[in-house]
Amino acid sequence: MQFYSIKTRQHLPISLSEAWAFFSSPNNLQKITPPNMNFVITSDRKDGEAMYPGQIITYTLTPMLGIRVKWMTEITHVVENHYFIDEQRFGPYKLWHHRHTFVATPTGTDMHDEVNYVLPFGILGRIAHRLFVRKRIEEIFAYRRKVVEELFGTGNAA
Repeated sequence: MQFYSIKTRQHLPISLSEAWAFFSSPNNLQKITPPNMNFVITSDRKDGEAMYPGQIITYTLTPMLGIRVKWMTEITHVVENHYFIDEQRFGPYKLWHHRHTFVATPTGTDMHDEVNYVLPFGILGRIAHRLFVRKRIEEIFAYRRKVVEELFGTGNAA
């Protein structure tokens, strides 16, 4: 089993409470996901509902090669204004653990993401990772960086 990890950091020129309010709302996931992924939340959700441990979010998306997949994540940990963790319960990965961390700074908020994941299919999964999976995940984070800068402005690189 091959274990992979991707870490990103971005400085946001907004307060910690503003950053938390935006990123902890599942309703904003579609805004920061590339349009060609056709991301649609399928679980019931209430606007303004606070994220909570045990929350299940289901959605469909087209991550690559035009293949539509169903994905279910569970919010496993929430420490308000500090971090939350989502873990895949059903979807394309054998394991998906994503920690979102927020740290107040004098000029805004530093946002850190750490994704740890394992692909299925043994050697075929490792080949797929080398050929396109890692690149696709990095493209998703690059898109998110661009959209977040458009929404909130640019900050100094963290």
